[in-house]
Amino acid sequence: MDLEKIKPDIVHDATGTYCPIPITELAKVMKKAQKGQIVELLADDEGAVQDVPAWCETTGNEFLGYKEEDGIYIFYVKKTQD
Repeated sequence: MDLEKIKPDIVHDATGTYCPIPITELAKVMKKAQKGQIVELLADDEGAVQDVPAWCETTGNEFLGYKEEDGIYIFYVKKTQD
């Protein structure tokens, strides 16, 4: 999937936080999101590179991918579960 073409419905900035906070914040945002919406999560914790895909697998939500720009990891997650 071309991440540049993704248009997120919700953007959440979790920069400046460390494990487990980016995942905790992602979970809160995803609870508020509607099924089918895409969340963009910004994080600067390297651990999130493994944690976000693992969280998606555990919860059944779709991990669309991530990119890194200037030390910031930008994750894309599609809500597929209520």
